[in-house]
Amino acid sequence: MSVQLPAGYRLEPLSPERLTDVMVLDTWAFPTGDDIKDVLVEEVGLPWERCHGVVPPNGKPGEIVGMYASWPFDDATVPGGTAAMGGLTWVGVHPQHRRRGLLSAMIDHHFATCLENGESWTGLYAAEHAIYGRFGYGSAADSYSLQLSRQAALRPVGGEVDHTIRIELANAADHAELALAIDRAGGRGRGGRPGWNTFPDSWNLHSRWLDPSRWRGGKEGRRIVVVERDGQPRAYATFRRGNDWKDYQPNGTVYIQRWGALDAAASHALWTSLLDLDLMAKVEVGGVPTDDAILNLLVNRRAATPKLVDSQWARLLDVPAALSARQYQTEIDVVLELTDARLPANAGRWRLQAEAFGAATCARTAAKADVTLDIRELSAAYLGARSLAALAQAGLVNGGELTEQVRRTAAAFGWPIAPGALDY
Repeated sequence: MSVQLPAGYRLEPLSPERLTDVMVLDTWAFPTGDDIKDVLVEEVGLPWERCHGVVPPNGKPGEIVGMYASWPFDDATVPGGTAAMGGLTWVGVHPQHRRRGLLSAMIDHHFATCLENGESWTGLYAAEHAIYGRFGYGSAADSYSLQLSRQAALRPVGGEVDHTIRIELANAADHAELALAIDRAGGRGRGGRPGWNTFPDSWNLHSRWLDPSRWRGGKEGRRIVVVERDGQPRAYATFRRGNDWKDYQPNGTVYIQRWGALDAAASHALWTSLLDLDLMAKVEVGGVPTDDAILNLLVNRRAATPKLVDSQWARLLDVPAALSARQYQTEIDVVLELTDARLPANAGRWRLQAEAFGAATCARTAAKADVTLDIRELSAAYLGARSLAALAQAGLVNGGELTEQVRRTAAAFGWPIAPGALDY
């Protein structure tokens, strides 16, 4: 596909030597109260091999006015399987150069790069909800932001008392391998939760553990809880505490950043420790999948004050490859008629066939369409959280007609496990 930039602008690859140029643009695109000299002392974990910047006409030496990067996730989890995915990140445009088509050109370049690398879909977290739908991305998963009271009661599950707890200063040398092992063994959804992905070891073992003081917002440095059974790590959580006093009483907050647990008992032990830290009045955590264990462990779920937010956005790039890579929770044999203004190769009719929780096939067909929809709605349904029937009721699928075939297709596209919150 062609990439069209305004006259005089050009797109070029970036490298670690361009860190200063990247961070100068970043402070324009994402305002900060920090001086650029403080920002530049930090290490930045970027997929430099897939990082591109837009150079303006007659710009200053090294100047870039737009950029994007893309993580190559070869085994991103989809319902019942994995499918290579390009994780779009670090997208920004200088305010002086907006509304000129720079974002459109960068998105087109990203799509082309993903397709060249055999990535059948792309995902992102949308800083602004209204931006990415016009490029075919659909909101494909939600997550909760929770605020829990200290010592919130949890239902017993059995085995939780068999664990021991360590609470330490978090650092890569002592904890990166431990956390990564739990993540990959299922603690972060690799046991079947759609939407999770595996970062390169360079990120998991180093960049993720950076903790400059300007990131702390007045809170303490990063801590970690490690839950063990028979000397083996079974769960972990990184967190910060923010100290506060109200009417001469401790009113601090525990801010959980990242966590993982291998089973219900370990999860129970983990949350019990986080909910019982001295001088703290509440615990705040974001990115909680909508069916996460903590929601079912709470005796009083109403006390969690959940806030629902959109998390993973998805966009299918190679429709037959993406649809064939996942499983479906009921038998399906349907002809989808698809529109895709940005990637016309996806447009037309596709026959999708699969046994329940079995292998799927998707191929071109001239048969009559059963369900008509745009790539945005198909992408929204891809991870199993968005109902095609609900989208039809909103007038966004099948012209708003909720037919028996739409209901059957919606049931097939669902999944027993909710997608995970975005992790990049």
